[in-house]
Amino acid sequence: MTIATKYNLITEQDYLTGELQSEVRHEFIDGEVYAMAGAHKDHNLITMTVSYLFYNHLQDNPCQPYASDMKVKVGKNYFYPDVMVDCSGKEEDYYTENPTIIVEVLSKTTRQHDKTFKRQAYFQIPSLQEYALIEQDFVEIELWFKTQDNHWEQSVHYLGDDMTFHSIGLTVSVEDIYRRVKNADMLEWLENKDKRQEL
Repeated sequence: MTIATKYNLITEQDYLTGELQSEVRHEFIDGEVYAMAGAHKDHNLITMTVSYLFYNHLQDNPCQPYASDMKVKVGKNYFYPDVMVDCSGKEEDYYTENPTIIVEVLSKTTRQHDKTFKRQAYFQIPSLQEYALIEQDFVEIELWFKTQDNHWEQSVHYLGDDMTFHSIGLTVSVEDIYRRVKNADMLEWLENKDKRQEL
């Protein structure tokens, strides 16, 4: 999501109380509140698709998927990831401190923020195992994953690739994640796929 407006410093409790009453979502960073702007349709399609894939895979699993309206708390800051999975078994009504997977869908306005500031913040979460950054305007998925010795490594995935969320044992194709998106990469891929099937 795009950070649209910054407000003056408030307390953490005032933020949490205000968020329950607000029709607009806000992130809370270092005592400042940022209103979240609306997202492009492709952003919503990708978010819904990933949420659906997680939900279907985890139906008989204690891990809980969340989309968009669930906050993650990092220290005293609160963010709204596009999709999360929480396998901790700990329950809060409006936020989690123990996500296993975080997914952010990137746009021109959020890419730098999500790849730098948010990534550094999310990597401080002890429970986090995987962080996926999915481009909305072209097809590319950057997956960061924690190794057994607690180092973060990265893999990048494109059309024709499968990718695995090892923390929940889910393998999906990049094509499935972008299935309803009609950016230039997907249109070209689908056209070439039709040609291949005609041969």
